[in-house]
Amino acid sequence: MTATAKKEEMIALAERNGLRLAASSVEINESGMDFLVAFAKEETGAEWVLRKPRRSDAWERAENERKALSFLRGKLPVEVPDWRICTPELIAYPLLGGAPIGTVDPAGGGYVWKVDQQALPVSFFDSLAKMLASLHGIDQAEAAAAGVRVKRPAEARAAFADNMREIGNAFDIPEKLQARWDAWLAADSYWPAHSTLNHGDLHPPHILVDDSAKVTGLIDWTEAECADPGKDFVIYFALFGEEGLRDLLKRYESHGGKVWPRMAEHIAEQWAAYPALVAKFALTTGRESDMEMARGMIAHFAAQ
Repeated sequence: MTATAKKEEMIALAERNGLRLAASSVEINESGMDFLVAFAKEETGAEWVLRKPRRSDAWERAENERKALSFLRGKLPVEVPDWRICTPELIAYPLLGGAPIGTVDPAGGGYVWKVDQQALPVSFFDSLAKMLASLHGIDQAEAAAAGVRVKRPAEARAAFADNMREIGNAFDIPEKLQARWDAWLAADSYWPAHSTLNHGDLHPPHILVDDSAKVTGLIDWTEAECADPGKDFVIYFALFGEEGLRDLLKRYESHGGKVWPRMAEHIAEQWAAYPALVAKFALTTGRESDMEMARGMIAHFAAQ
């Protein structure tokens, strides 16, 4: 489908759901794996974000996101989307303030940063830590009552193991990498004794900031659930390394976040197991391009 056809489809979907867009304002963003995204203005001038599920499973997971967002609104020191349209064909909400701290670079595969990654101010790190401590401190019983998925610590750990077994049947996992995964799963000292409510996919395009780089909002909550608290630090570790992670964890603890002795090491091992999550996603979509991405990531981590 051409870019023009995608714009026309979004305009038609919006109108069918009672939202009249100014055709010239529609901008398509292809970077999301689960949703085709458009940014557009209503004829009144109000700005909107539109998301069209790429697959049926994306809509099924969006149902979990809807419940999480409904529960979270007003409970965090940052904005979250307010879904005004929520159907299997279209999700739409008013554009939040701020801008992503980074966007996906379609050419290089990394990120294009709003502020140079090496020059990010303290305001970014401290507001991110404060937001995470607030999110992770939310009452899980209330979240469960609102329909948010909940995994107790043992269940979250078992889910990692189940995922690794499943992808092991479809992908060739090098012995060295499999041994590292097994050692991490087996050692009790790595693992937390508590769960937290997580965003679940905390990478730069999902973190909105103001002009001072202070975090003001989080978007794309598809993976939200109560589970392993390390999950929200994994991409951060990949981007800022061990020293950056330990600094963020100190800030997180100072804002009330709960840590344990091997938390930083546990997060590092979660990053080493990230190829298993990518492989699981590839099995879900069934696309050969996703399968190749997973194979490449497995090979890359095995070589480390």
